[in-house]
Amino acid sequence: MHQNLENFIRERAYEIWTSRGCVHDQADQHWLAAEREILTASTTTLPPGKPAPQKKRPLTARSKMTKTLARAG
Repeated sequence: MHQNLENFIRERAYEIWTSRGCVHDQADQHWLAAEREILTASTTTLPPGKPAPQKKRPLTARSKMTKTLARAG
């Protein structure tokens, strides 16, 4: 999970915990509620019909052996 996203979720889970009276043994429920809120909010900010931009993977360099075999074939 991206570190910033995890921090946002952690902070929101803490806010939920304090707003519900700091009851212990409900950390999982608070985390899931915070995660749901943040992920829902982040997906609704995208323009409709357009997928999120994806990073292009860098091309991997071919080894000398692969280049030699390609020339020989």
